[in-house]
Amino acid sequence: MKKDISTSHGAIAAIAPAVLDADNTPAAIDIGNYGGALVLIHVGIGGITFTTTNKVEFKLTHSDDNSTYTAVAQGDVKGVTVGTGGIIKSLVAEQAAATLTKVGYHGGKRYLKLLADFSGTHAAGTPMSAVVVAGEPYIAPVA
Repeated sequence: MKKDISTSHGAIAAIAPAVLDADNTPAAIDIGNYGGALVLIHVGIGGITFTTTNKVEFKLTHSDDNSTYTAVAQGDVKGVTVGTGGIIKSLVAEQAAATLTKVGYHGGKRYLKLLADFSGTHAAGTPMSAVVVAGEPYIAPVA
């Protein structure tokens, strides 16, 4: 039996594929038509050797009104341990191979933002991207 999930899931770029050496400008991602979301963070081989000083922290925030954003808490996500300020992934050691991190979001807010927060010195960029896959639509099919 063939199944088609393209009409029951939405895919929204949170961080467009790029080689970054500084913070991205996070876009608001509207998941108001959906019951849940999955954040996929794909990071390539590190442009530098990351340390606790020269690092990248991926911070997930959410909002009801697309105006006031707060950091997600542990109860809002599955699959990761949330750090201070909504940190859902940290690059603080050598990144010798590409990684894909999956974070389930069920926090109940309408909007999400994902920031790749760079600290320290990044003489070379690191390839990365992130996608939010929204599922369980209240109105289907989705475009």
